[in-house]
Amino acid sequence: MTPEEETEFKRRRRSRNLALGAVLLFFVVLFYAITIVRMGD
Repeated sequence: MTPEEETEFKRRRRSRNLALGAVLLFFVVLFYAITIVRMGD
């Protein structure tokens, strides 16, 4: 793997990890909000 390919690979992996982290954070906030709403009933 050339240095350019390795840099591109790391950049793609980082962006994929950030996207996955954002999705997980969204689900955590969603479940938290649902729990708070259901406790209020």
